[in-house]
Amino acid sequence: MTTSPSPTTSAPPTQLTRALAENDRYAAQFDRSSLPLPPGRKLAVLACMDARLTVEDVLGLRTGDAHIIRNAGGLATEDPIRSLVISQRLLGTEEVIVVEHTGCGMLTFEDGPVRDQIASETGKAVDLPLHPFIDLEANLRAQVERIRAHPWVKNVPVSGVVFDVGTGRLRQIA
Repeated sequence: MTTSPSPTTSAPPTQLTRALAENDRYAAQFDRSSLPLPPGRKLAVLACMDARLTVEDVLGLRTGDAHIIRNAGGLATEDPIRSLVISQRLLGTEEVIVVEHTGCGMLTFEDGPVRDQIASETGKAVDLPLHPFIDLEANLRAQVERIRAHPWVKNVPVSGVVFDVGTGRLRQIA
């Protein structure tokens, strides 16, 4: 005989449950409803999604200061470029900083084997470039250049920095 869980037995909280409870606390003291839509510092940041990199803290930003665009590796691929174009053309940003970091997971794998593994696990061919890289500084320079050279991105200052996950320091590369 199988038994089903009793209605009084609760499952362990999910991350969503925890996030919603944290949001209740946040909303109770929320005071930023009057912030303007355009970012106050006219800054857009493209950064890696790494959980060790808190862009706002590293760059001394507050809510409303900048548009922060994140993805694996801080890469200037199609979607981040789309966001930068909107940020500049519709919301007035006038500077871009690209933030990559030491110890990035994108340095740890090759595209082909990972795509093969995913295909093996799912039974479906993987038509998704993962864009790993082997040289952090060369990759950062390439992202900065890709942004600067894009025909829809405005001619604004575009810089590249490396965040050192061991020291918390930034080092300008481009």
